[in-house]
Amino acid sequence: MHRPDRNPDKLNYTHPRYTNTVAHIDISKVSFGTTAAITTSLALIIGLSSTHDPKRYIVGTLMVLAIADNLTDSLGIHIYRESQKQDDESKSMTNTLTNFLTRLAITATFAAFVLLLPINYAIGACVVLGVIILTALSYYIAINLNESPLFSIAHHLGITTIVISVSYFLGQVISSLLNI
Repeated sequence: MHRPDRNPDKLNYTHPRYTNTVAHIDISKVSFGTTAAITTSLALIIGLSSTHDPKRYIVGTLMVLAIADNLTDSLGIHIYRESQKQDDESKSMTNTLTNFLTRLAITATFAAFVLLLPINYAIGACVVLGVIILTALSYYIAINLNESPLFSIAHHLGITTIVISVSYFLGQVISSLLNI
């Protein structure tokens, strides 16, 4: 039965059923690094999986990504935050280091899966782990913003799926054109 004092379109996500102490952790320090590492790594893994020697290409690319791309993104975030005067120096360095370590850990985990498992299992394990982490991150972001967790999860996983799909098709085209 509809109660006139409640808006049926807006659920109360501050209700104890939806909240817990974990949801109040400051996830802003890891949200960029986590999202970037998962989306970029999965796009590369899926895109390069159609090459003749996918393990070598994927692991090599992930290691470059884990260090070089990670350092440039961390530096870019650090300089941006400094230019906006959003943080003092110690907080800016903490955010930069946290971003770097988060991306490094996730990318290295994906590289380990590729090294240790048959390629098809490695791809599946990376996708499953990526989906689990992005789902949890999206859930906590939505709870902290008092928004629908389901919408947030669907939105973030939808964008990730688009990026991975484009990477897959691009990998297929490049692989056939360059015969690699």
